[in-house]
Amino acid sequence: MSALQMQSGLGLLALTLLAWALGGFHRRTSWRVVLAGLGLQILFAAALLHIPPLRAGFALLGGAVNGLAAATRAGTSFVFGYLGGGPLPFAEPFPGAAFILFFQGLPLVLVVGALAAVLYHWRVIPVIVEALARLLTRAFGLGGAAGFATAANVFVGMVEAPLLVRPWLARLSLSEMFVVMTAGLATIAGNMLVVYAVIIAPVVPDAAGQLLTASLISAPAAVLVALLMRPRAAGDPAPGVEEAAAAPRLYDSTMEALVRGTQDGLALLLGIMATLIVFVALVALANMVLEPLTGLTLQRICAVLFWPLAFAMGIPAEQAGTVAASLGTKVVVNEFVAYLELAQSGGLGLSERSRLILTYALCGFTNFASVGIMLGGMVAMCPERRADIVKLGLPALLAATIACCMTGAVVGMLTAP
Repeated sequence: MSALQMQSGLGLLALTLLAWALGGFHRRTSWRVVLAGLGLQILFAAALLHIPPLRAGFALLGGAVNGLAAATRAGTSFVFGYLGGGPLPFAEPFPGAAFILFFQGLPLVLVVGALAAVLYHWRVIPVIVEALARLLTRAFGLGGAAGFATAANVFVGMVEAPLLVRPWLARLSLSEMFVVMTAGLATIAGNMLVVYAVIIAPVVPDAAGQLLTASLISAPAAVLVALLMRPRAAGDPAPGVEEAAAAPRLYDSTMEALVRGTQDGLALLLGIMATLIVFVALVALANMVLEPLTGLTLQRICAVLFWPLAFAMGIPAEQAGTVAASLGTKVVVNEFVAYLELAQSGGLGLSERSRLILTYALCGFTNFASVGIMLGGMVAMCPERRADIVKLGLPALLAATIACCMTGAVVGMLTAP
């Protein structure tokens, strides 16, 4: 094991200790939780990164993503012409000059949203989710609803996953509610996974497979951090997974799934557009105020604050500032902008290993806008637990940020320089 891999391994332990410290060093913390959390993260990463048949699956997944992107481009060029990726009526001054995010990148959300709804209706996604839920429930001693929602977060968003266990939300213990919220912020939805894979494919090999692996590793990481920060009380119920394993039927037919999936995708697309405009504008406005007064921008401040986390993941000291700035962009704005910046810069100044670690650490909805979206959705689903849900919002963001950095550290530990 190289010095940098050792740095990642020690960083993983340090992040675990940080989560325990933030929870007040609770004596109720179970060694079973710690061993299961660290063990599952390392097991998932080792299997998906180093077993040849699974690695070969990355190439197949990448081909599927490229196929989806090409199919989407056929639709956007038909509707928007050259704005949507059709033949240009003029010479492109430089590669990428004709790319317009809203017309060529974001419409992929519509196609993937429709396909995800169909796969859910055909029971493909529920079967996978149920298997992962049983694993998490048995490993951590979670109740069935919490385990099912955590597993679902690997494939759907932070509002959609709790929606699948809505009848049980009010009965979750405070600890399990925290687990569900942390998992929602530490992972990404399948439709966004495809969009991000298309964006970073030029700078990250097997981008789709890497992002799926990141989301899988972050699920046990999120449970571990959440239970370290808020362990289960002695009297908390721990019902079996069977109570939530039967995913509800959301659609009456394949056609209804297709139509409603497209409509949901449209709402998400418009939400992403609005969020990007507003938050990029607000960060620019804050920088206009800060820089003349202090000589600092939000990005530079975050580069300092997140430097220890970047170093803990196994990033060399001379590259840690760049990675820390990207982590700051993710929290202050969102991971979409952070991935865009990574793609546009080509990971300038970062080694291939550091780019890979950063790709995994950015893979999560850990930003303030996502916290607002999650709180609004969960309060609407479970108004009787409003006070608990709101109280756990910002701690869940902190826990999810640590979980994503754990995922980066695990990959750094298993990747040679």
